[in-house]
Amino acid sequence: MNSWSLNAWTILGLFGQLLFSIRFLIQWIVSEKKKESIIPVTFWYFSIAGSLVLLAYAFHIKSLVFILGQSVGSVIYTRNLMLINRKAKVIV
Repeated sequence: MNSWSLNAWTILGLFGQLLFSIRFLIQWIVSEKKKESIIPVTFWYFSIAGSLVLLAYAFHIKSLVFILGQSVGSVIYTRNLMLINRKAKVIV
Protein backbone atom coordinates (compact mmCIF):
# COMPACT_ATOMS: atom_id res chain seq x y z
CA MET A 1 0.00 0.00 0.00
CA ASN A 2 1.26 3.46 -0.88
CA SER A 3 1.86 5.52 2.30
CA TRP A 4 0.16 8.52 0.64
CA SER A 5 -3.09 6.71 -0.21
CA LEU A 6 -6.22 8.14 1.38
CA ASN A 7 -7.92 5.17 2.98
CA ALA A 8 -10.36 5.42 5.90
CA TRP A 9 -7.59 5.15 8.51
CA THR A 10 -5.54 7.90 6.90
CA ILE A 11 -8.60 10.13 6.77
CA LEU A 12 -9.29 9.36 10.45
CA GLY A 13 -5.69 10.24 11.34
CA LEU A 14 -5.92 13.50 9.40
CA PHE A 15 -9.22 14.31 11.13
CA GLY A 16 -7.63 13.69 14.53
CA GLN A 17 -4.72 15.96 13.62
CA LEU A 18 -7.18 18.63 12.48
CA LEU A 19 -9.05 18.47 15.81
CA PHE A 20 -5.77 18.60 17.68
CA SER A 21 -4.59 21.61 15.67
CA ILE A 22 -7.85 23.56 16.00
CA ARG A 23 -7.25 23.85 19.74
CA PHE A 24 -4.34 26.22 19.09
CA LEU A 25 -6.46 28.34 16.78
CA ILE A 26 -9.15 28.57 19.48
CA GLN A 27 -6.56 29.50 22.11
CA TRP A 28 -5.07 32.17 19.87
CA ILE A 29 -8.45 33.74 19.02
CA VAL A 30 -9.58 33.84 22.66
CA SER A 31 -6.23 35.27 23.78
CA GLU A 32 -6.35 37.97 21.11
CA LYS A 33 -9.88 38.96 22.16
CA LYS A 34 -8.88 39.15 25.84
CA LYS A 35 -5.47 40.72 25.07
CA GLU A 36 -3.79 38.17 27.36
CA SER A 37 -2.81 34.51 27.18
CA ILE A 38 -5.91 32.44 27.94
CA ILE A 39 -6.53 28.71 27.71
CA PRO A 40 -10.30 28.27 27.24
CA VAL A 41 -12.14 25.11 28.27
CA THR A 42 -12.77 24.28 24.60
CA PHE A 43 -8.98 23.94 24.20
CA TRP A 44 -9.07 20.92 26.54
CA TYR A 45 -12.09 19.36 24.81
CA PHE A 46 -10.41 19.62 21.41
CA SER A 47 -7.22 18.26 22.99
CA ILE A 48 -9.04 15.18 24.25
CA ALA A 49 -11.00 14.66 21.01
CA GLY A 50 -7.91 15.00 18.84
CA SER A 51 -5.81 12.88 21.14
CA LEU A 52 -8.32 10.02 21.26
CA VAL A 53 -8.81 9.99 17.49
CA LEU A 54 -5.03 10.07 16.98
CA LEU A 55 -4.67 7.30 19.58
CA ALA A 56 -7.04 5.09 17.56
CA TYR A 57 -4.97 5.83 14.47
CA ALA A 58 -1.72 5.11 16.35
CA PHE A 59 -3.05 1.69 17.40
CA HIS A 60 -3.99 0.99 13.80
CA ILE A 61 -0.51 1.81 12.49
CA LYS A 62 1.04 0.07 15.53
CA SER A 63 3.29 2.97 16.54
CA LEU A 64 4.39 2.51 20.17
CA VAL A 65 5.89 6.01 20.37
CA PHE A 66 2.70 7.58 19.00
CA ILE A 67 0.51 5.42 21.29
CA LEU A 68 2.45 6.37 24.42
CA GLY A 69 2.47 10.07 23.55
CA GLN A 70 -1.26 10.26 22.89
CA SER A 71 -2.12 8.11 25.93
CA VAL A 72 -0.23 10.34 28.35
CA GLY A 73 -1.67 13.46 26.73
CA SER A 74 -5.23 12.16 27.05
CA VAL A 75 -4.76 11.62 30.79
CA ILE A 76 -3.39 15.15 31.26
CA TYR A 77 -6.20 16.77 29.23
CA THR A 78 -8.84 14.82 31.14
CA ARG A 79 -7.29 15.81 34.47
CA ASN A 80 -7.31 19.48 33.48
CA LEU A 81 -11.03 19.27 32.71
CA MET A 82 -11.65 17.53 36.05
CA LEU A 83 -9.86 20.37 37.86
CA ILE A 84 -11.81 23.01 35.92
CA ASN A 85 -15.13 21.27 36.64
CA ARG A 86 -14.28 20.89 40.33
CA LYS A 87 -13.49 24.60 40.59
CA ALA A 88 -16.76 25.48 38.79
CA LYS A 89 -18.78 23.38 41.24
CA VAL A 90 -17.16 25.13 44.22
CA ILE A 91 -17.98 28.56 42.78
CA VAL A 92 -21.65 27.71 42.10
